[in-house]
Amino acid sequence: MNLLSKSAFPSKLTDAQVAELVASALPAADYRGKRILLIVPDHTRTAPVGLLFKAIFAQIGDVTKELDVLVALGTHPPMSEEAICHRLEISVAQHRGEFKKVRFFNHEWDNPAALQEIGSLTEADVKELTDGLFSMEVPVEINKLVFNYDQVIIVGPVFPHEVVGFSGGNKYLFPGVGGPKILNFFHWLGAVVTNPMIIGNKWTPVRKVVDRAGALVKISKACFCMVVAPDKSLAGLSFGTPEAAWDAASELSKQVHIVYKDRPFKTVLSNMPPMYDDVWVAGKGMYKLEPVVADGGELIIYAPHVTEISVTHGRVIEEVGYHCRDYFLKQWDKFKHHPWGVLAHSTHVRGIGTFESGVEKCRIQVTLATQIPEAVCRKINLGYRDPKSIRVEDFSNREDEGVLYVPKAGEMLYHLKKQPKWAGGQ
Repeated sequence: MNLLSKSAFPSKLTDAQVAELVASALPAADYRGKRILLIVPDHTRTAPVGLLFKAIFAQIGDVTKELDVLVALGTHPPMSEEAICHRLEISVAQHRGEFKKVRFFNHEWDNPAALQEIGSLTEADVKELTDGLFSMEVPVEINKLVFNYDQVIIVGPVFPHEVVGFSGGNKYLFPGVGGPKILNFFHWLGAVVTNPMIIGNKWTPVRKVVDRAGALVKISKACFCMVVAPDKSLAGLSFGTPEAAWDAASELSKQVHIVYKDRPFKTVLSNMPPMYDDVWVAGKGMYKLEPVVADGGELIIYAPHVTEISVTHGRVIEEVGYHCRDYFLKQWDKFKHHPWGVLAHSTHVRGIGTFESGVEKCRIQVTLATQIPEAVCRKINLGYRDPKSIRVEDFSNREDEGVLYVPKAGEMLYHLKKQPKWAGGQ
């Protein structure tokens, strides 16, 4: 499968250019009578998924025997038909009309009947892939729907990512449509390495694990990787194997999605858009900005629309709270039976810190400005601000004073031009 790639950065690709690349990637004659499954992200990723979906349907919709959509939820809640239509930029009426052949499926990560074990990463594999951090066997499960098709085509964006380095490619298989064992393992692996050491780096231990797990999926796989500019336009598009398409797209993502600052900020206000509908996903406002918060500074996750910690994992998070990595590592027997993916999320939101002689000291303060009550915020070890008390204009245009306001946080990664040692600098 040849790599096809188009980039218009700093301009944008036109719809015609996208259609041209799709036509080159998917010759209709090659898809006649085939069963094809498109794997797409849910609503928590900014991307013109509908543009690609409609271009793919126009190219091979008439000749394929089946052309269905599976939403790569990971552990996120399932989406309704209306929500999936919105993701694909079509109406429910269109789905039931011109796109009626397309069936929608939600991934079911917590339903064993929906999963199929396809092998394991051996102890030796894991030791090699994690540079010796772990030595354990990890079973690999995936949504068994994928085996009903002749080819899986992944369609999704590439951004800097707190767990894997850069999202995209095989990450839409694991955790996108994968089972909890591999998911929990590599999320905790990323947490042990730490977010600042992972995010914005390509060849991380987690990426190696994800790609090795992807190699166990013995079906034909192809991938469209999108690089989406801050204005939501398409800066670049790559097609090929999940590995090759991701490799090309992540190189462009480095140029598009990383903002460099000269000095750290004492206060950062991360304004989270509505697509981040609980702290589980709104935590990205911390992940992408932790590197530019000064020691002792405060990062505020400003999301007045958020009412829950996590639709899926809220009970466990309330039980363990938000803590730095060492809080868990140095009390491992106490916490190892909790889902490792939840522990990873906890450390990513709370950030870098230490735990010595029973005392936790985190590098910065993380504050929620949501509808989650103050008592709950304190219980889970986060600060609280009444979102009604925050006026974004009070945080705007004050970078010279050490105050940074990010109007749409969660996707752009902020780095210092000279990284401190805790973030991988020299």
